[in-house]
Amino acid sequence: MTSSDTGEPEIPSDDEIARSIELDPIEEVVEPFGLAPEDLERYGDHKAKIGTDAVERLTDRGDRDSKLVLVTGMTPTPMGEGKTVTSVGLGQAFNRTGRDAIVAIREPSLGPVFGVKGGAAGGGYSQVLPMEDINLHFTGDIHALTAAHNLIAAMVDNHIKTGADPEIDVNRVEWPRAIDMNDRALRETVVGLGGAGGGVPREDGFRLTAASELMAVLSLAEDLADLRERIGRIIVGYDDAGDPVTAADIEAAGAASALLRDALKPNVVQTTEGTPALVHGGPFANIAHGTNSLIADEAAFGMADWVVTEAGFGSDLGAEKFLDVVCRFGDVEPAAAVLVASVRALKHHGKEMWPVEMEALEAPDVAAVEAGLANLDKHVENLRKFGVPVVVALNRFPQDTDAEVQAVLDHCEDRGIRAAASTVFADGGAGGVDLAEQVVDAADDDPDVQHLYELSDPIDEKIEAIATEIYGADGVEFSASARDDIERMAALGMDKTPVVVSKTFHSLSDDPSEKGVPEDWTLDVREIYPSAGAGFLVALTGDVLTLPGLPERPSAADMDVDADGNVSGLF
Repeated sequence: MTSSDTGEPEIPSDDEIARSIELDPIEEVVEPFGLAPEDLERYGDHKAKIGTDAVERLTDRGDRDSKLVLVTGMTPTPMGEGKTVTSVGLGQAFNRTGRDAIVAIREPSLGPVFGVKGGAAGGGYSQVLPMEDINLHFTGDIHALTAAHNLIAAMVDNHIKTGADPEIDVNRVEWPRAIDMNDRALRETVVGLGGAGGGVPREDGFRLTAASELMAVLSLAEDLADLRERIGRIIVGYDDAGDPVTAADIEAAGAASALLRDALKPNVVQTTEGTPALVHGGPFANIAHGTNSLIADEAAFGMADWVVTEAGFGSDLGAEKFLDVVCRFGDVEPAAAVLVASVRALKHHGKEMWPVEMEALEAPDVAAVEAGLANLDKHVENLRKFGVPVVVALNRFPQDTDAEVQAVLDHCEDRGIRAAASTVFADGGAGGVDLAEQVVDAADDDPDVQHLYELSDPIDEKIEAIATEIYGADGVEFSASARDDIERMAALGMDKTPVVVSKTFHSLSDDPSEKGVPEDWTLDVREIYPSAGAGFLVALTGDVLTLPGLPERPSAADMDVDADGNVSGLF
C-alpha cells in the first residue's frame, strides 16, 4: 500500500475493486497457457475445473523447467500479514515483466470467512476473482468434502449399531462429524440419543471441514485411484483389541470417493490483472500440511515457467510442513521462498503484546519495529536451514511510515537478506516488480533443498528436530500417553512417515502469548495420532482447536447483500 506520509486517497474496498474489474471469459485467460475450451468444465463464464485428461497431459510437461516460488511469512498477527495478496501480486508482477506465471493457492473455508480473518482471495488490486464466489460456495468442493466426511461418520455409527465386523469399540471412535463453519457449541456433542431407533449413545463432536483428514487426502492425492486408496486407509476407530478399523473396513471408501470425484479436479479462475489462478484444496497448517493441492501444482507446472504457491501461517508451520512433507510426497522443490513481513507484525513482537490490540499497532513506532526484527530473522534462518534462498517481502499498509519501512529494509541489507517493499495491494502487479526481480535473482542460486530429518529417524527424534531447529525449543517433553502413542504408531507401521506438529500459529513456541523469539522453553507433546490416509503422523501440542468459535463481533456481522445480489463486507 502507499504510505500514510504521502496523503494519497484511500483505496476502494475489496468488493468495490472486485466489481470494477471486467473479467475475461475463463477460456481466454487460460488459452495462452496451453488449455483449450474442451479442457475445461465451466461453472459460468469465469470459473472452471480442469478436466482429468487435461491434468494428465499437463503433468507430462516434457522439457518445461518450471520454477516454484513458496510464499510464507513471519509469525503473524491474528489478522494475517498478506501472504495471499503477496502471492497474487507476485504472480501478476512476473507476467508484467514478461515471465509466464500462474498462482496456485488454497480455497477459503467459510469458518475464517465469517469469523475473524474474513476472505482468503487476496485483496486490493491483487485478488483472485470472482472474489464473492471464491469466498462463499465457489465450485462446491468444500461442500463435497463435508458430505463425504459425514457419510463416513454415518457409516461408522451404522456399523456400530448393526454390530458388523470388524466391531468398533464405541469408546474409541476416531472420526467425528464435520462442518464448514466456526461453531464452538459443536466441539463436543452426544449422539445416538432417542432410544434404540437413535443408534448407540456415545460422545462425539465436530471439526471444521478444512481440518478433516479428507481435506489433507484430497490435497495430496495424485489422481482418483490414489484418492480412493488413501480414503480406504483412513483409521475411523479401533476394535476391543486396539487394532485399527479403516474406512475400507466399513465399506465407505468407494462412496466417499464418488462424492469427491469432481472436487479432485483443480479450479481455475483469474486475478485482477488476468493472471490464471488455480484455487484448490485448503488444509490448515496448524493441524495438517497447510498448502493447496499437489494436483493443482502439477497442472500449473505444465502451464507456466513460474508457479507461485503459499503455505499457511508462519514459516514455522506452513513452510516447514511444505518442505518436510509436501516436497517429499510431490517430489517438488521451491527455487526460492518469499517471507512476508509487515510493520504491524514486527511491532506486535517488539511490544510483546498479548492479546493483540490491532489499533494500538497503527501508531508510528520505529523502536518497536526494530525490537520485533528478531522474529523475522529467526524465520529467515529457518528457511535457510532447508537450503532455500529467501526474499523478504515487506507488505506495506497505509499507516506504515517511511521511517518504519526503511528500518526494515536497512536491517535486511545489513544482514545480507534480499528484501523489497511490496505495494501489490494498492498497485497490483506494478507494486511487486522489484520483489519479482529479487525472486528471480534468488532462484538463480540453484538451491539444494534439504529436509530437516530422515524418514527413517525415530518418531521422537523427528519431533525433537522440528522443535529445536525450527521453534527454538531446548527440547521436547512427551507425556506418558504420547510415549505410548509412539510405540503404537511403530506397531502400526507408521514410524517411517513424516510428522506434522499441531501448534499455535501465534508464537514460535507452544505458548501463544510468547512473542519474538522465545528462549528457555520446552515443547510439550500430549498426543500423537495417525493420519493414515494422508500419510503422516500428527503430534498435538498446546490447545489447538479443530473447530474454532466466532469472535465477539464476527466478520459475518458486517456482511450484507443488496437487491441486485451484490455482496458487501467480504475482505
